[in-house]
Amino acid sequence: MARFRVTRAGGGGLAGSEGGGEDGTEGGRGAGAGAPAIQVSDLVRRYGQLEAVRGVTFAVGPGETFGFLGPNGAGKSTTISMLCTLLRPTSGSARVAGFDVVTERAEVRKRIGLVFQDTTLDDYLTAQENLRFHAELYGVPRGLTGSRIADVLRMVGLMDRRDGLVRTFSGGMKRRLEIARGLLHSPRVLFLDEPTVGLDPQTRAHIWGYIEELRQREAITMFLTTHYMDEAEHCDRIAIIDEGRVVVEGTPEELKASVGQDRVQIATGDNAAAIAALARRFSLDGTVSEGSVAFYVPRGETFVPRLFAELGVPINSVSITRPTLDDVFMTYTGRTIRDAEASDSERLAANPWLRARRR
Repeated sequence: MARFRVTRAGGGGLAGSEGGGEDGTEGGRGAGAGAPAIQVSDLVRRYGQLEAVRGVTFAVGPGETFGFLGPNGAGKSTTISMLCTLLRPTSGSARVAGFDVVTERAEVRKRIGLVFQDTTLDDYLTAQENLRFHAELYGVPRGLTGSRIADVLRMVGLMDRRDGLVRTFSGGMKRRLEIARGLLHSPRVLFLDEPTVGLDPQTRAHIWGYIEELRQREAITMFLTTHYMDEAEHCDRIAIIDEGRVVVEGTPEELKASVGQDRVQIATGDNAAAIAALARRFSLDGTVSEGSVAFYVPRGETFVPRLFAELGVPINSVSITRPTLDDVFMTYTGRTIRDAEASDSERLAANPWLRARRR
């Protein structure tokens, strides 16, 4: 597994978090100053013979925004479920805020917030009532509940809708309310599982605006899963996961720099012949991506005239792009994230049992 490591200076837990130690943990236990907010080692989760997560290892620093980037079915949600103590690992270990996710589940749960893929709000309560119910569950002191509810509602721009029934909210408003609920008890780590899935591009952009504001206002570690390349660009570091394994890890810029070459994509009438000609004439490895042939070369704009002259296979169109995270995914997995999702969907559609068990 390729990995790019960066040393970061991080903050501690949130002011006002319950605990007692100076590190925000009870009696000084848990993660000390500078210790990883999340530490995962050789984490495995099996469903019978299906291995959904295969020996995942990574660490997330305090105050960092860390992204899990991969196609649907790659093991993202399964990993996040184990870190949030909703699933028991088959093997391996994980600590969140300094506490073991298997032997210290209650301590982990006190210190995390979670925004699920699917809404878990009560539609028949108001926004404020949903938050008050959550505050009761998490033991937020009653004297602080009102001010904390007001704080998080203002943070996500819903203060003026605090008395509105949730069933009248749009999808974007519900997601903002869920983010507010996840923050209500001042968690040290906030988990966001596909935070903008199913939302339109404008609403997605607004949600990310609120998340960026959150990063500025609250000293919190964020762990998010996504299959959107543009969302991964917001992260301090990302780990690309495919078929249950982390294949590469680093900052977005480091990962794009690791590709180092331009991506050339050509449309031809015979992709197999074009791939063979690329190998024979230029010693290049071409792959079929979204119906076209893609390959990587330095200075793509100077290579294209030679390509037309020497390939020997008619070219219908050509495009050149600088390295993107999609190129990173293709470099380390051999396919684009869209191709990965398409092939995974076809496989799962043919097997309803796997479809039900995979996430």
